[in-house]
Amino acid sequence: MTGNGILQLVLYVVSLLALAWPLGAYMARVYEGRIPVFMAWLRPVERAVCRLASVRDDDAMPWTRYAIALLVFNLLGVLTVFALQRLQEILPLNPEGLAAPASDLAFNTAVSFATNTNWQAYAGESTMSYLTQMFGLGAQNFLSAASGMAVLVALARGFVRREATAIGNFWVDLLRSVLYILLPLSIALALALVGQGVVQTFDGHATIELVEPVGFEQARLGPDGQPIRDAQGQPVIERSVTREQTIAVGPVASQIAIKQLGTNGGGFFNANSAHPFENPTPLANFLEMLSILLIPAALCITFGMLVGDRRQGATLLSAMTLVFVALLAVCVWAEQSGNPLFDRLGVDTRASELQAGGNMEGKETRFGVVASAVWATATTAASNGSVSAMHDSFTPLGGLVPMWLMQLGEVIFGGVGSGLYGMIVFALVAVFVAGLMIGRTPEYLGKKIEAFEVKMAAVAILVPPLLVLVGTAVAVVTDAGRSGIANPGAHGFSEVLYAFSSAGNNNGSAFAGLSANTPFYNLLLGLAMLFARYWLIVPVLAIAGSLAAKKSVPTGAGTLPTHTPLFVLLLIGTVIVVGALTFLPALALGPIVEHLQMIGSH
Repeated sequence: MTGNGILQLVLYVVSLLALAWPLGAYMARVYEGRIPVFMAWLRPVERAVCRLASVRDDDAMPWTRYAIALLVFNLLGVLTVFALQRLQEILPLNPEGLAAPASDLAFNTAVSFATNTNWQAYAGESTMSYLTQMFGLGAQNFLSAASGMAVLVALARGFVRREATAIGNFWVDLLRSVLYILLPLSIALALALVGQGVVQTFDGHATIELVEPVGFEQARLGPDGQPIRDAQGQPVIERSVTREQTIAVGPVASQIAIKQLGTNGGGFFNANSAHPFENPTPLANFLEMLSILLIPAALCITFGMLVGDRRQGATLLSAMTLVFVALLAVCVWAEQSGNPLFDRLGVDTRASELQAGGNMEGKETRFGVVASAVWATATTAASNGSVSAMHDSFTPLGGLVPMWLMQLGEVIFGGVGSGLYGMIVFALVAVFVAGLMIGRTPEYLGKKIEAFEVKMAAVAILVPPLLVLVGTAVAVVTDAGRSGIANPGAHGFSEVLYAFSSAGNNNGSAFAGLSANTPFYNLLLGLAMLFARYWLIVPVLAIAGSLAAKKSVPTGAGTLPTHTPLFVLLLIGTVIVVGALTFLPALALGPIVEHLQMIGSH
């Protein structure tokens, strides 16, 4: 690795950790109702919204009521986004007159954005109107992220409260997440991105005259818009010449900011953050990469402060960072090593010399290998899914890293809120295993971890792998699933496995070789997103309610310390062993065998 590459990695990790501490402390004060002075001017707005919605801060909810409020609110979000898509042809803010998406695509997209997955089986600039992008998808970017943050805060209260029946008010937690955290950060980032050249306009698409006319061939279309065919059934080809180009623009910067900060990942353009209007400069690229993991990292500090022991938050952050840095190093190494099959060119030299900068296939030359690998690792460590390079073009091991990060349960930072409460579930399993070793009832943060908590943790941990593996199996044994695979063999299997790993863990990135905009994949992946999101949220809230009802247990000689390096290793081992044992056979059929084929041919 070059000195420049090492500098990029160090600068990224150090900047992330340095910003996580003050932001985490700020968010803890927000959720405790101690709004800092510099944000107190928003207090009247909070009171006005609560009064309008008949919500009281002191109206604490039991976990069942909290869960019902969240589920109903998210269901309304799905229905709203679905309706906006299906009606966008007759709604305003549609200067290009874009037609309504098909119902199966509208369902998939509505579920995707409500669940914080933001899987996109469409090209945004040619499919969704400005109204749909802003008030449908953009609004859900805020609300789905805030829902995950609210669940985390409720879980933290479960550890703090003693013999209580309530874990807080969902509406207050949701509102504070949006008003004091997501909205101010998004405004600041959007202004910075506009300053770097990210587009922000309500004008229609721009048309420019080309310097030279461009000739091309295309199928001749009939009055119905379908290709005209000859007697043999082949499309009639005609030669055309164009002298102008249409350039898509729109209200981009405002949506890019929350797509990154809320670990959403849905791009305004089909090329996502590889598009120069979404990501124009190295500084914009760094800010967007940093914002992907900023709130998930800071929430570790927030959690430690909410439970009254900052060491607990630092422990969780340490475990996430160690796994992230290790897998980041593997991804960068794999991509910089290039593809040894280039030796077949007959040149007596090393592959690294044939690919001087490493594997540049599918990568933006503006960013290079290291920045692309950092983005790919960060976006799949978080539940983000935005891309600045095409993961389908990574080397087999380079593509394995983002795939496996998702399969670990999106807990190495993970989505805002959802990543940390997923990691806490793994922590409960870790202390349970440790308790079995010494024959003592396990404890975590002063609460006994008993049968109910372990059962709920098992549900939360086992549901995503079940969705991923069953969905992949269905896709590869059915004609409808196989018809979308562009590449035969191991890589085609990897494309399907990646898609269901992304949907089953609410990530949203993809191996681009899979044609997923079909009724089969739209419906199956949509259902996977739904179950992956809410079959985790409900068990986590059940754990929060159960813990809140318990007494605190004083620390004793047999209590396992959960803030030590030993526990960090135990937690990392639990996460990796579960991920490895669950997905190793599937990975062996995809990226691992593809890597062996590559080096074997070499």
